[in-house]
Amino acid sequence: MAGIAPKVHRIVTLSSGKSRGTNLMAIYRYFQQRQLPVEIAKAIFTDASSLACKTCSELGIPIAVVSNKGIDQFEEHVLAVLSNERAELLALCGFMKLLSASFISRAAIPILNVHPALLPKYGGKKMYGMAVHRAVYEAQESYSGATIHRVDALYDHGEILAQKAVDISHCQSPEEIAATVLKIEHEIYPQAIYELLTKA
Repeated sequence: MAGIAPKVHRIVTLSSGKSRGTNLMAIYRYFQQRQLPVEIAKAIFTDASSLACKTCSELGIPIAVVSNKGIDQFEEHVLAVLSNERAELLALCGFMKLLSASFISRAAIPILNVHPALLPKYGGKKMYGMAVHRAVYEAQESYSGATIHRVDALYDHGEILAQKAVDISHCQSPEEIAATVLKIEHEIYPQAIYELLTKA
């Protein structure tokens, strides 16, 4: 008797137009290589010129381009995509704006984000990405890492789902810290997504 095929979990990713798509590709490869029942139903970008947008097209990942010039219209469009695709989870992959409390509530599915583990210590207004890595480098921190968390309505720092530290004492530049932290992000982000989707 043939076994019952596992349920295929559908997720949507959301990326800014300038995103390089490294976390998005890490998520895609993780599920493809392990043949896990998770698919990226749609990769949403805010700009069609994104390099990651082109890569998704080449890999056959369905894409949608939604301008974020008007945030209210943008969020309505994204909510429509989530509904149409029957998405179970929204994974932010290099999306740099804060989503509104209304959006988070109406999405009614987990929204996950990834950031450097030291963002709460060195972050703040306009402090994200390389700005955080530069601050960490200047402070001569010995460890950084990555944090995966649910997005909340307060400051985009909700419940932590996964976190991993990495020694950065050998790093000679903020760029080297960024590359080291990115490897950890690629390791724990897809794992956290899968664990949340399959949690009983």
